[in-house]
Amino acid sequence: MALRLLHRLAVLLASLAVSSVAVFAFMRVLPGDPARVALGVNASEESVARMRAEFGLDRPLVEQYLDWVAGLLTLDPGVEFISRAAIGPQIADRLQVTAWLVAAAMVLAVAAAVPFGIWMAVRHRHVDGVLASALSQVGVAVPAFLAAILLIAVFSVQLGWLPSGGWVPPVQDPVEFLRRLVMPAVSLALVQGAVLSRYVRSAVLDVLREDYLRTARAKGLRPMPALVRHGLRNAAVPVVTVMGLQLATLLVGAVVVERVFVVPGIGSLLLDSVAQRELLTVQAVVMVLVVAVLVINFVVDALYLLIDPRLRTGAR
Repeated sequence: MALRLLHRLAVLLASLAVSSVAVFAFMRVLPGDPARVALGVNASEESVARMRAEFGLDRPLVEQYLDWVAGLLTLDPGVEFISRAAIGPQIADRLQVTAWLVAAAMVLAVAAAVPFGIWMAVRHRHVDGVLASALSQVGVAVPAFLAAILLIAVFSVQLGWLPSGGWVPPVQDPVEFLRRLVMPAVSLALVQGAVLSRYVRSAVLDVLREDYLRTARAKGLRPMPALVRHGLRNAAVPVVTVMGLQLATLLVGAVVVERVFVVPGIGSLLLDSVAQRELLTVQAVVMVLVVAVLVINFVVDALYLLIDPRLRTGAR
């Protein structure tokens, strides 16, 4: 098991290195001079050259890349071109907001999708199971931003129960924090919960057809206790894969939802930085998102070893 974890860790580190090169290279091939954009089209060549020297843009690309990586490792990715504000504290503050949103959405999605998917699988031959399956298909087709708009129209505009946007830190006012967190989290969880419930249904259906489950039922166990005791652990392996992918999807989906609900998260910072041509901030935010996705995949791989004993022993 330790060797497998070390192998996956090596893959993670290699992926991080390749990703950092790709992100850095992509930002460098974008058209336009960041110094010229920051100073404006009427700036003199001397001013542009001075800013390029200040930010190291006149140095070889290899040196710029190594300095950028060193800054990331020390949690100091530099300052913005225009505002001269430090990038690291901004990312840290915004990432906390997005973490609350993504965590709440994931908890809601899993809490709803797992029992709903199991029920759809157990009742797949009945009318209610077919209707539930059709409902989940509709949920898959609804994009998160549309769900956000519908929630605002119903619960903010029509009923007036919840605020339509904004953000309050939990330490400042826990009640208002929860009121402003509900709709963004639900809008993300609706779509991801529908997708996850489909995978739970498929995994449980596969388990229900296994011989060992038929044996458990032949020994006297009722269908649901037999499934819970002998089947859910095996069904969890493909579901954990999907959950890991969905957690990464939630990070990306939060970009749009944060914009709809005016939530100052990492997605809003990314969009604002793109609009203002703050390429250093965009580069750092994109790398943070890439790191988050790769770390999530590593954690999912590690969870496989805990869930499935065959991976620990090397059996197939």
